[in-house]
Amino acid sequence: MGDNLKQRTIGAIKWSAFDRFGQQAIQFVIGLILARWFFSSFDYGQLGSIAVFSALAFILVESGFTQALIRKQDADEIDFSTVFFFNVFIAIAIYAILFAAMPLIAAYFKEPELIVLGRTLFIVIILTSLYLVPIAKLTKKMDFRSIALINLTAVLVSSVVALIMAFNGVKVWTLVVQQIVFHFVRLIGYYAVLKWIPRVIFKFQIIKGFSRFSFNLLFTSFLNVIFNNLFVFILGRKSMQEVGNYTYANKLNETTNYTFQSILNSSSYPVFAKVQNDDERFRRIYREFARKISIITFPVILTLIAIAQPLILVLLSDKWAAAIPYYQLLCASSIFATLYTLTISALNARGRSKETFHIELIKKSIILIAIAACFQFGVLAMLGGYALGNIVSYFISVLFLKKEIKHFIRHQITDFILPLIIGIIIAASCYVLSFIISNIYILLISQVLLAGILYLFSIKKFYPELIDKAVNYIKTILKKQ
Repeated sequence: MGDNLKQRTIGAIKWSAFDRFGQQAIQFVIGLILARWFFSSFDYGQLGSIAVFSALAFILVESGFTQALIRKQDADEIDFSTVFFFNVFIAIAIYAILFAAMPLIAAYFKEPELIVLGRTLFIVIILTSLYLVPIAKLTKKMDFRSIALINLTAVLVSSVVALIMAFNGVKVWTLVVQQIVFHFVRLIGYYAVLKWIPRVIFKFQIIKGFSRFSFNLLFTSFLNVIFNNLFVFILGRKSMQEVGNYTYANKLNETTNYTFQSILNSSSYPVFAKVQNDDERFRRIYREFARKISIITFPVILTLIAIAQPLILVLLSDKWAAAIPYYQLLCASSIFATLYTLTISALNARGRSKETFHIELIKKSIILIAIAACFQFGVLAMLGGYALGNIVSYFISVLFLKKEIKHFIRHQITDFILPLIIGIIIAASCYVLSFIISNIYILLISQVLLAGILYLFSIKKFYPELIDKAVNYIKTILKKQ
């Protein structure tokens, strides 16, 4: 990796990590306060049942064009302006469709109140469409510092608004307004930093040209959202409380899983795009990403599965006890999610969006078969099938990457096998403590301390260079003070 690109990559990862971990840390704390003292699973069930449709709308509005703009080496103002107006037009059209469809959606979930909630929440679809191109421009320049500061400002402001509303007795509307404020602040922030005004121009040929690459991403993302929220539709006909338990368990899982994935996706994709035609350099960068992310994700996710019960009972109280098995199974489904995301990002950067769409079709087929086979055994069995389908899908994606950049399967496995073993040992050690300690507060503290000690010992033993880099980085920071 060339020195300039290497430094920019390190900066990209640093600011992406600061952005995602900062957002998730704030949202995690605020979410705990709201869930523990103010809201019930029913409230989160209401939000979760309509949030699915806004997530699908985001995918349709973006249409894969953001990645297409980033990938195009010579994208100009005509490209950016054309995509901007296309995004806004699609957003308005989708909002109108969802506005009209809300009575049907509310009827499906048997909750009339969802009509007004949905029509209000879906305003964020239009707000998002207005700042997608500015995100692409900043990402293309690898200006992740500005993106991070804008996002953190948005999450702070929206969280303060949510707390004020919650303390004043506002229920589910707090969660809706929080989303609207978050996207509005992002909109203001991106234009304040970028100072960009789209040109009044639209060329359909540009949309047509991007569509060959982008529509495969669109279909892939659309499938992802549907399958990630499949259980909302299954549980929604049964109980809004169950939807809430699943929604919040998924939210907790995404605190770690989505953070890792978004850091990888935002930082790795522009780097891969810059070296897309150099196979040897591409493989080297891919392996560097894979090794570093594996030593973090496997121990963290496996440990969270092991300590899930005391973690949720202590943080959220026993009123959320029903969410524990949902959380554990969703974490299990995410074990290989970051490596899968890295593989998809690499293939997309090489222009293989058609192949990634095929991978997603295979993945969804496997998940559907697994869920159908487990349907008669209940929701938890179906979630187990869902987790198995996600794990198998990663190993299928490995075959596509091998073919594309000649990255041998044994090398791909070598990059994560030691972190996986370390994670299993740490998780098993923490789980054993649950048979020894009965007090959940002492148990949770003991498990976290044990996990931290074992993790640091493993890093020092098997990855001493990471310790050295961390120490040198801290020394550099201190010298600047």
